[in-house]
Amino acid sequence: QQALDFLDWDQEFENVLEGDFSSGVSWFAGGKLNVCYNAVDRHVYNGKADQTAMIWEGDEPDDIRRITYRELLQSVSRIANALLSQGVRKGDVVTIYMPMIPELAMTMLACARIGAVHSVVFAGFSSEALAQRISAASSKFVVTADVGVRAKKEIPLKNIVNEARTKFVVCPCYL
Repeated sequence: QQALDFLDWDQEFENVLEGDFSSGVSWFAGGKLNVCYNAVDRHVYNGKADQTAMIWEGDEPDDIRRITYRELLQSVSRIANALLSQGVRKGDVVTIYMPMIPELAMTMLACARIGAVHSVVFAGFSSEALAQRISAASSKFVVTADVGVRAKKEIPLKNIVNEARTKFVVCPCYL
């Protein structure tokens, strides 16, 4: 009942639970929803557009961003459109190699919006570790930032991605 009361379904589920943990479990069988719509859009459409959706705190005590549902929807939509313009389609795997900034979560939501699968790789991993994860996921796309900052040290994320691209085991990918 909670799932029906608090989530918007494109198609209602038939059963909450099928199977068991030894042979496999299917939750909300037959149901379809969009996680991004439920996390963002419905709050905008239900009158909460100007409420804070996300509070981000950076490394410095005064580095704080408050993002409303309206701002979040705009940013997620912009990122989703950018992904689509680069050829990302439903079912594609998108590797996200970004610092811990709001745009990381926004990119995850953008992937959910268009039906792409996201694979988040910790931005401290080496080019070899990143290449292994991209290959293992058969990822076609990587989203990154030029640099990340951790403990006042710059991490050249884009350079690490470029180096990882020379080490692919399974497939090429697009930036």
